[in-house]
Amino acid sequence: MLTWDHQRGVALFVIKPGKPNQNAYIESFNGRFRDEYLNEHWFTRLHHARVIIEAWRREYNEKRPKKSLGRLTPSAYAEQLVVKHDKVTSDSKPGCY
Repeated sequence: MLTWDHQRGVALFVIKPGKPNQNAYIESFNGRFRDEYLNEHWFTRLHHARVIIEAWRREYNEKRPKKSLGRLTPSAYAEQLVVKHDKVTSDSKPGCY
């Protein structure tokens, strides 16, 4: 793993034992995922788990608004960023009046 991440420029940050607040976002996500899905479902096969978890992931990322994103869904927020980027890029092209 160390070779893979180094080749791709991925920086690893280690959380000190007993300090989950150093990565509160992922700890919050893990808790929510455990409470909303893992504790609520009994998976009979790996394929079954993958299908159910993928449906939850899509709902979480595409349909559920996030407070930190101004009550937008992550996909709507990403789309908004693309539109802003395209506008800034087209406004800054030389020769465009």
